[in-house]
Amino acid sequence: MRKNNKKRTSKFKKSTGRKRMNQFFNDEENVISFKRPNTLARFLTEHGKIVPRRVSGLSRQHQNRLVKAIKRARHLGMLPYTQQHFISNP
Repeated sequence: MRKNNKKRTSKFKKSTGRKRMNQFFNDEENVISFKRPNTLARFLTEHGKIVPRRVSGLSRQHQNRLVKAIKRARHLGMLPYTQQHFISNP
């Protein structure tokens, strides 16, 4: 038996933020490609890290395609690996 008759409540508050929409779902014009570094740069932090799926709001398949495209663009020199290597567009 419990000594306290208090209701047990969760220690963590539930997030009431808005649901993120998958930007690449059913959109023919907005395609994940390593040839579009400006689109891919939206999914990088200011330090050059790839934004996680829970933040980006993408599905698992689209996040995997995004990561592959970012890594490919980095290899070709279209995107920076770190903040020090960032090339700003005029």
